[in-house]
This record gives sequence, structure tokens and C-alpha cells, in this order.
Amino acid sequence: MQDCLIPPLIQCSPTAKNTNRMANDSDHTLPQDEQPVPTGHAVIHAYLKTLDSSPGVYRMLDRESRVLYVGKARNLRARVSNYARPSPQHSGRIARMISMTASMMFLTTRTETEALLLEQNLIKQLKPKFNVLLRDDKSFPNILVTGDHSFAQIKKHRGAKKEKGAYYGPFASAGAVNRTLNQLQKVFLLRNCTDSMFQSRTRPCLLHQIKRCSAPCVGLISEADYAQSVKDAERFLSGRSTDIQAKLAGQMAEASEAMEFERAAALRDRIRAMTQVQSAQGINPRNVDEADIVALHLEQGQACVQVFFIRAGQNWGNQDFYPRVGADVDATEVLEAFLGQFYDTKEPPRQLILSNEIENPDLMAEALTGKLGRKVELLVPKRGEKAELVDSALRNARESLARKMSETATQTKLLRGLADAFDLPEPPARIEVYDNSHIQGTNAVGAMIVAGPEGFVKNSYRKFNIKGDDLVPGDDFGMMKEVLHRRFKRLQTEDPDREKGMWPDLLLIDGGAGQVSAVAQIMAEHGVEDIPMVGVAKGVDRDAGKEEFHRMGKRPFALRHNDPVLYFVQRMRDEAHRFAIGTHRAKRAKSNMKNPLDDIAGVGAARKRALLAHFGSAKAVGRANLADLKAVEGVSEGLAQKVYDFFHDT
Repeated sequence: MQDCLIPPLIQCSPTAKNTNRMANDSDHTLPQDEQPVPTGHAVIHAYLKTLDSSPGVYRMLDRESRVLYVGKARNLRARVSNYARPSPQHSGRIARMISMTASMMFLTTRTETEALLLEQNLIKQLKPKFNVLLRDDKSFPNILVTGDHSFAQIKKHRGAKKEKGAYYGPFASAGAVNRTLNQLQKVFLLRNCTDSMFQSRTRPCLLHQIKRCSAPCVGLISEADYAQSVKDAERFLSGRSTDIQAKLAGQMAEASEAMEFERAAALRDRIRAMTQVQSAQGINPRNVDEADIVALHLEQGQACVQVFFIRAGQNWGNQDFYPRVGADVDATEVLEAFLGQFYDTKEPPRQLILSNEIENPDLMAEALTGKLGRKVELLVPKRGEKAELVDSALRNARESLARKMSETATQTKLLRGLADAFDLPEPPARIEVYDNSHIQGTNAVGAMIVAGPEGFVKNSYRKFNIKGDDLVPGDDFGMMKEVLHRRFKRLQTEDPDREKGMWPDLLLIDGGAGQVSAVAQIMAEHGVEDIPMVGVAKGVDRDAGKEEFHRMGKRPFALRHNDPVLYFVQRMRDEAHRFAIGTHRAKRAKSNMKNPLDDIAGVGAARKRALLAHFGSAKAVGRANLADLKAVEGVSEGLAQKVYDFFHDT
């Protein structure tokens, strides 16, 4: 099932002038154009005469045309009529939503299933205030066994499945994939190097020396034997590990009888590694081959959804999510909204084993079945192994939410303390912390991290490759000015009205008065005058705990050595430093790995391999004379001259 692509019928909202007359014909105290836009039941009721019984999606908007709520309906007229008059069945949340509604928009679809898919797409795009919203929607990693090479590569894969090969997953985290890959390499000795590295090897790499790879790159294993190892690895990832273990045990016994003790020891180590993979996967279900276990716990207006991934009869980890919910939503609404948004960009399994019923299970199953191309079943078990799996997931959800609520309470207290310390009008909801990293001006990067009521917001972190050609190497002030200039320019383009929550409530700059002055200059150039900005500088001894805080036009000050707010600022500053250093190291490593032959026009992958095979290294190519370059197979006289001129251009 794909998103609905048919041209929708869009019912435009009544104009402010018309709705004013409908709501209050007798009000003549203000000029027509200055009368407030009415809201509530009467506004919603005015739409009923334009609606029919088609399925579709509706949007409720406030006076500023901001989307309050997105909903689906089997019958648009019947659904909207529920909002058109007061009802004791309306919860406080729904009543507030109706009271704020100034206009509505409608999109019709062919079926209710298409309406469900379209509703979830719009919720993720528009993030309405009154909808249940899945805030963490990252992709999950898989293991890929490539299928476009005679010696298949095994590796971690995240994102769209565009590469040819067999995918196994999802795994709950990159750590779970890395651990599994590490053990699989010990068992099956499959390569993880790139194809280009595979082609350029002339001798086994370190992984072969430590018994993690069979070195197919230099012919130490035949193509047939390597293909058998690939087949065994795929069988193991498909849950058929018992016969593989038995086969390895038989080979070990044969090697021992033949007194091939070194080979027997290697097989023993592979069996041990396979056992470690199985034990690391936790408790594997006996009768569940492919399913996601989805359990919801609600408490004090907050929610935690715990998802366990069961594939090939193996537990491949779990992940918790904290969707945004209201104080009076029920479990059926939260779980249905979660499923629709979670599987919008992910492939569902054959079974979803749920802790609670949802409002439209048949509709959700139909939508997911269309997406997967095979039947998807939704279950709410009451007894047996599946119920035990749900109970385990529920326990995890309950414990995770308790920890989250405790951390949130602590974070809220720290944010209040931060507001008091820096004279802010209210606790900041979004703090942006900036830092730079470089070595004598080379590979310079800027880094921004974000913190808020829920701690560090890692999907909002940003890195900036310093581009200023006129910067003096090592000019920290200039680098900070470039980073903030690019940041505010982007904010003014992407969120000019400050309605998307992208603007910070507080800027923390790693540095003293000089950095603060440089940043203040950039903020003034962009007309940003209402965002507090503080520089965090080490004291005279550069000791943690003696930080000084700098603000424009005010004297520097310090906090008590044991003040929790000081520790909070230090954690944010250290996180920004960690992120900046990591980004700089990655850039430097990439720069160090760059081959100068890549910059020579006409030298592609094949000729690069030929040159490296002939001379051994790019440095040796650079030292070669013209005659030696011409002697390389596949290198013409003209190309040899190009290569020679590249390295000898004065």
C-alpha cells in the first residue's frame, strides 16, 4: 500500500468576514476587518453542509492557521458532526481543541485505509499540537550480505535497501549489530572490507592474522568454499543454527582424529563464537518466528512504548520510545497512532503482538499488509508464550518510563536553576552549545549540540565545515563568527516566524569575552536581539569548577564550586567539546586516507589499481620518472605525462 496519490478534494475554510457574520451578526462594535476570528462549535458546524459521506482526512486550524489536529474518518460528515455540538463525551483535551478551532481543511480519499496512511503522513509532517506524535523516528540497522560480488561482503546497513544482497534485521541498535558481526566474523570468516580495498590487496590484512577473515582477497580460500561459508552465515541469520553447529562439531572431531590439532582448535573457537552470538541475543522465543512485540505504559500524562524485535526465532534487541501524548488520551489512541507512524518508513513483520487493543485493528492490518505485500496479523494475547513476551515488554516499558520521569524532573529543576543563574525570563526549552576544533587551523570544524527538558537532543546536533578562505589558520573568533552566521541565516530561511521550535532560547559559547563579542556582532547583523547568549570560559587556572561566565555589557561571574547548575553547564560544554573533537578527527582521518591519484583527471579505479600495483604506493608513483610511468600496463603516453606533471608541477 502506497500513500494516497489521487487528487484530493480540498474544502477551503470560510473567510474571516463570512465566519464573523455566522458567529455574531449583531456585533458592530469593531470595524468588519478588525473583528476577532470566531472559533468553536459554530465554526465547525458551518462546514457540515459542504461535506458528504466520503472517507478522508480533516485538519483543524487555529486563528493563526496553525494545525491543531489531524484526523481520519470513514465518513467525513459524520465525524465532523461529532465536533459541531457540545457533548459530555468530549474529554478536556478535545474540548480545548474545539474551542481553539477557527477553520478546517479536508482531503478525500478512495478508502479509509488510504485515509489512515495519509493521516499518519500529515501528522509526521505537521506535528499538530493535539495529536499523539512519535518524536523519535530513526531507522534501524540491518546486517547485509552483499550479492553483487563473487566473494560476498558482510556489513552493517542502515537506510533504504538499495544495495543488492540479503538483509537481516532490524536490530535494535548499532551496538547489537556490531556485536553480532564481530562474532559472525569469528564463526564464518567473511570479509567486511570494501570492494575497492578487496581489489587492491596484495597480502592478507590484520583480520586474517587474528582469525576473523579467510583472506579471499589473496586466494587463501576457494570461491566454492567461501560461498559455502556465506550460505552457512545466511542460514544462521535465518535461525537455522543447530545443524551448522553440528556440522562444525563433526569437522572438529574429524580434525582431532586426524591429529590436525591446529585446525581442530580453530573449529572449536568458531563453535564457541557461535554460542556467544546465541547467548548475547537474550531469551529467544520458542514458538514465535517473526514478530514485533509492542507494549505501552501510560502514567501521569506520559507514555513509553517498548518494541522487541523477533526475527528468525531470535531476539534481536529492544528499543523504547516516548511519544508526545496529552493528559487524557487512552491507550487505544496512543498505540494506534504509534503503529501508524512507526511503520510508515519501516517494513512491518508478519505479526504485531500488542499489549492493548487498538481502535481499528482490521484497518491497520490491511494498511500494513498492503505495505509489506504479505499478510500482517495483529494479536493481543491473553495467555501462553506470547502473553509472557508482552508482559516482559510491559515491565521494560514501565521501568523505562519511571527512569525517564525521574530524569525529566531532575532536568526541569536544572533548567530552572539555569534560568535563575543567567537571569532568564523562564527556563529554556532549547539550549544550543557551540565549540570549534582544529589542529593549527587544519581540518577546522564547528559543532553545535542541543539540550532541553529531556536532556541532549542528539538528532538536532549539527557540524559545520569551516569554509572561510580569508580566515587566518587558528582564528577561533573568525570560525565562531562563521558558524553562527550560517546558523542564523539558515534559521531565518527555514523558520522565519519561529513557529517550528528550531530557534534557541539560550546560546552557550565555549570561550570568554572575545568569543562573546564576536557572536554578539553576528547576532546584531542578523537582527537577533532577544536570544540570551553566555560565554563559558575556564578560570585563570583553567580548572574545571572555576569557570567564568561572560555576558555582553555585564561583569563576568562564577557559580559555587558545588552548584548543580555548574555541573550541568560543564556537562553541556564537555558534550559540545566531545562532538567537535569527534567531528574533527573524522574529517582528519578522511583527509589522511585521501589518495592523491584521485585528483588526477583520467585516472579512474582501474588505472589507479594498475599504478599502485606497479609502484606499491602513491608516494612511489610521485617519485617515478616519465619512462617508468609509460611502462605501466593501461597507462598511455598522454596519461603518463599528466601523472608526471601532477607530481612535478613547479
